[in-house]
Amino acid sequence: MIENQKIRPAQVIGPLGEPLTIADLPAPETKRWVVRRKAEVVAAVNGGLLTIDDVLERYGLTLEEFAGWQRAVDRSGMQGLRVTRIQHYRDLYERQLKY
Repeated sequence: MIENQKIRPAQVIGPLGEPLTIADLPAPETKRWVVRRKAEVVAAVNGGLLTIDDVLERYGLTLEEFAGWQRAVDRSGMQGLRVTRIQHYRDLYERQLKY
């Protein structure tokens, strides 16, 4: 049956507008997560290239960690993924909710 088949795109649009394939994603052994790498993984999930379960297993992330990346991208774009600016963007988002 068609609905039981796992149909995934061969590529999706990456965070910088470039085509992104599984081969372009960060290596499974990645330990240093810079903004671009996080954004690529989030784009891969949002585009259907990988499932959340695939990402958690492939990169050894927790669901909370990955969900935080997705939230940051949704709220502030790639800049929201910067570790040094997390509190700034969180405060900005909370102020926007008030108005």
